[in-house]
Amino acid sequence: MNTGSTPQEIADTLRERIRTGGLKVGDRLPTQAELAEEFGVERGAVRQAVRVLQDDGLLTNVSKGSPPRIAEPPSTALDEPQPTMVGLGPRMTEAFTAPHVRIDAACLTAQSLLPALAEPLRMIHEGRIRPERIDVRVLLPSRDIPLAFPTAVEGDDDTVHTRWLGMRNAQGQVLQYNLQGLRSTHKIDVNVTFRALPFTPPVKLYLLNEAEALFAYYMVTRREEQTEAGMLDMYDAVGSESLLFSFEKRAGHRDAAFVDQSQMWFDALWETITTDLTLS
Repeated sequence: MNTGSTPQEIADTLRERIRTGGLKVGDRLPTQAELAEEFGVERGAVRQAVRVLQDDGLLTNVSKGSPPRIAEPPSTALDEPQPTMVGLGPRMTEAFTAPHVRIDAACLTAQSLLPALAEPLRMIHEGRIRPERIDVRVLLPSRDIPLAFPTAVEGDDDTVHTRWLGMRNAQGQVLQYNLQGLRSTHKIDVNVTFRALPFTPPVKLYLLNEAEALFAYYMVTRREEQTEAGMLDMYDAVGSESLLFSFEKRAGHRDAAFVDQSQMWFDALWETITTDLTLS
């Protein structure tokens, strides 16, 4: 039993249960008496917490007659797929409102992660949100494998590989620096780790708080780029423009199964065939 929880703490706990599927759409909240006993508070504190959730649009059928039900999730920008650079940021910001933030990502580089983290980091620095702990795990291709893309159309591939490796390392280092800086500035427990994939990921996957999976295909195209050594002809994928699809646990069994399977897939890779990755 919790003791002496504030209305905001009660609301945050119930919000997290809704986010992770512990309370599903259509479920009734426990009664005020049950919540008061669980959190060790008077019913007035429970009523205040319920009002907070109601104001956030998370409850429906709020009346004096019976406990309210969990509402349908509000419409979000990802009801329709959007380019990764547009859709990832708002979902990441919402994920950072949880007390314990868990972000897992499998991608070619951290190109899309960096701008997506800008807003939640700004909100932390402004004092608008303050997670207690942040755990980020990132799977990136190993430097020691020939990539399926980006790769030269023909001829020597060293230039293309070197350019990709420099981008992978630089973006990963910035990501790590920005997040780990919160340890000293805000006393937040932050852990950022990378592991190396033995293959080129054909898709990108972002798992947020074990409650949402964001999925996009890398669309491979042939393009030319001017370099100091001349024109570079390569097969590449612009990940920031890939359409991002959202699957949320609270949206129903189909989405919940996709989130769970995606998390199992990521964890299996992390614990088996991947290797330690040093960003250098």
